[in-house]
Amino acid sequence: MSLKGKHRIFADNHAYQGYRLEHLFTAILPQLPTLKEIVIWGGYIGLFAIVFSETGLLIGFFLPGDSLLVTAGLYASASGALDPAVLIVLLFAAAICGNSTGYMIGHRAGKALYSRPQSRWFRRDHLIKTREFYEKYGGITIVMAQFMPFVRTFAPVVAGVAEMKYRRFALFNITGAALWITSMISLGYFLGKSIPGIESRIEYVIAIIVFLSILPMLIKYLRHRMNQKGEAPAPGGPRPGS
Repeated sequence: MSLKGKHRIFADNHAYQGYRLEHLFTAILPQLPTLKEIVIWGGYIGLFAIVFSETGLLIGFFLPGDSLLVTAGLYASASGALDPAVLIVLLFAAAICGNSTGYMIGHRAGKALYSRPQSRWFRRDHLIKTREFYEKYGGITIVMAQFMPFVRTFAPVVAGVAEMKYRRFALFNITGAALWITSMISLGYFLGKSIPGIESRIEYVIAIIVFLSILPMLIKYLRHRMNQKGEAPAPGGPRPGS
């Protein structure tokens, strides 16, 4: 058999294996629903559960908070099946309950952590610094975290670990949840009313929302890298602290 024929057989076998693997994954992993399908199928109860899980349960950090809220607002304006006022009130309550649950989880864990001695694997001084940070900036951190994916899941837990006063936490929890839920749902609703047919291009809206959501973290990361480069000593020059 010629070398060209052997290559053809190898390519056909490789394609066949890829075909089988693709169908194996399709059989094992069902196709994930779109955000619109989640809103339609889940309704008020499903949306409440998702917002609560993302803000209150550590395992909910991967859930689509911002984009889901905007999609719910778009669907409410396009179909009328969901009332935007009910959405805002219900999901506002879900965010408050979720954040409070995260705080309680962190508060209970924090009591055990503060009693642990410093060790190689546990830096008690970092815990003290976290508490001092939340004493100064905990309020604005809780509010801003609502608009940042991943961060919104862990910020209430860290506030509990840092022993932030619950009354103070509750005040900023309510403020942040109100701003987040109202702004995201209202944005989707008014986009749906202002731009006819935008629901058919919802993937572009979601992409923009996701980008804007992670933009603060990207800016923070780039500033951190730039500061590190600025503090790096020149080749052959004196090192900081020398």
